[in-house]
Amino acid sequence: MDMHTVVVGTSGTTAQDVIAVARDNARVELSAAAVSALAAAREIVDALAAKPEPVYGVSTGFGALATRHIGHDLRAQLQRNIVRSHAAGMGPRVEREVVRALMFLRLKTVASGHTGVRPEVAQTMADVLNAGITPVVHEYGSLGCSGDLAPLSHCALTLMGEGDAEGPDGTVRPAGELLAAHGITPVELREKEGLALLNGTDGMLGMLVMALADLKTLYTSADITAALSLEALLGTDKVLAPELHAIRPHPGQGASADNMLRVLAGSGLTGHHQDDAPRVQDAYSVRCAPQVNGAGRDTLAHAATVADRELAAAVDNPVVLPDGRVESNGNFHGAPVAYVLDFLAIAAADLGSITERRTDRLLDKNRSHGLPPFLADDAGVDSGLMIAQYTQAALVSEMKRLAVPASADSIPSSAMQEDHVSMGWSAARKLRTAVDNLARIIAVELYAATRAVELRAAQGLTPAPASRAVIEALRAAGVEGPGPDRFLSPDLAAADTFVRAGRLVAAVEPVTGPLA
Repeated sequence: MDMHTVVVGTSGTTAQDVIAVARDNARVELSAAAVSALAAAREIVDALAAKPEPVYGVSTGFGALATRHIGHDLRAQLQRNIVRSHAAGMGPRVEREVVRALMFLRLKTVASGHTGVRPEVAQTMADVLNAGITPVVHEYGSLGCSGDLAPLSHCALTLMGEGDAEGPDGTVRPAGELLAAHGITPVELREKEGLALLNGTDGMLGMLVMALADLKTLYTSADITAALSLEALLGTDKVLAPELHAIRPHPGQGASADNMLRVLAGSGLTGHHQDDAPRVQDAYSVRCAPQVNGAGRDTLAHAATVADRELAAAVDNPVVLPDGRVESNGNFHGAPVAYVLDFLAIAAADLGSITERRTDRLLDKNRSHGLPPFLADDAGVDSGLMIAQYTQAALVSEMKRLAVPASADSIPSSAMQEDHVSMGWSAARKLRTAVDNLARIIAVELYAATRAVELRAAQGLTPAPASRAVIEALRAAGVEGPGPDRFLSPDLAAADTFVRAGRLVAAVEPVTGPLA
C-alpha cells in the first residue's frame, strides 16, 4: 500500500488528494484541528439532544417522518435504523475507486466540524480506508438529492460492522469479520450520526473528480491524434496559426490549436492540399478540431471550478454552525454537480463524434488523397481497418445516447417531501462509461492515423518528429504497423491502454515540450 499520507483538515480537500486515496491507496489521517472541530460540534449536538424541544436529525425522524419526536431511549436505534433501511442499493457493485472516493469525501465533510459526528466515528472512517476495506455499494439507489443516500448508507453499514465489504485481498466477506481482522471496533451511532454519514453528494463528486483527471489526458490525446490525421490527410496547418485563434479568444481553442501546431512542427506532409487534388479548405473534422476540442476543454475548466467549490464544501443536513445553531438546509441537492457531469458527457460525445469522422476519412480512398482503401495492404484481399471504424462508430453511437442529460429528470420521493431530485449519481455513472468509450474512440483514430502516416512515409514524405516519436512508442508497446490483415482486437486494446495510461502524451512531450 502506498505510504503517501493525506491529512484531512476542516477546510475541505483537493482533487489530487481524492485521487491519491481512491486510486493510489494513500493513507488518511485527521488533523488536530479537525479532531478539535469534531469535538466542539459534538458538544453542541449533545446539548441539543438533552433539551425537550425536537431538533431535526437529532431527536426526530427523517424526511417525511420528521414530524415524530423520538425519545432518548430510541435514538440509538433510530440512527442504526436509518443506515439499515437506507442501505437499499441494487444491481452490480460499483468500482473500488468510486467507493474509496465516496468514503473519503464523506470523511472530508465530517471533519469540517459542521456535522456533529464524534471524533471516534471519523477516526473509524479513516481506519477502514487505511485497512483497504471497501464496502459493497450497488449501482442503483441514489437520486442525487438528500445526497447519495443508498451508496453512503452501505458505507455506514460497514462502519457498524454490518453488511458485506471487500477486503484488501479482493475477497468479499461480512463487514464485521473484516473489521475484527484489522482490529477495528464497529461504531455505535448516537444522535445525528447516522444521518450525517449518508446525507451528502460525495459519490457523484468523487466520480466527477476522477472523470476530470481522465478527460484532461484524453483531450490532450485527442489534440495529438487530430494532428496526426491532419498530417496523414496532407492537410494544411495554416488553420492552426495563433493569430487566427486570437480573434476568437476561447482559451481551450487556443490551447488545442497550439498543441496541434507543435505536434506538426517540422512535418513534410502538411501543406500538400494544393497538389494533385487541390483543396481550398480541409473538411470540418480536420479544420475545426481546435474549436471542438477547445470547447470541450473550456467545459472541463468550468466543471473543475464546480468540483473545487464542492471539495471545499461541507454538505450535510442539518448542519452545526459555529454560533451553536443546528439548522436545516438544502445544500445536499446535487444540481451543481449533476449539471457539469451532464455537460461533460455532452462534450465527450461530440469529441468522439468528430474523432470518428476523421478516422472514416482516412479509410475512404475517395477522400483520403492517395491512401489505399481502408489502409489495407492488398485491398480486396485485405479489409484493412474497415471494421475498426465500425467498432468506433458503435462507440460513438452509444456516446450520443449517454449524452442525454440525467439532470433534466426528476422523480419525486419520500411521500413528496423530496419532490425535486438531481439524478446526479446517474449522471456520474453514465459519464464513467462515456469516458471509457472516449478513450477507445481516440485509440482507434491513433491506430488509423499512425498507419496512414507510415504509409505516407513509404510514399517518400517525411512525418513530423513528434509523429515519428508516437509511432516508435506505439510499436514498442506491441501495436503493429501496416501489413496484411491480422487479428485486430489485440492491437486496438493495446492502443486503448496506450492512450488511457497517458503514454501517447508522454511519447510526444519530449519532442514538443509540455502540452496543455
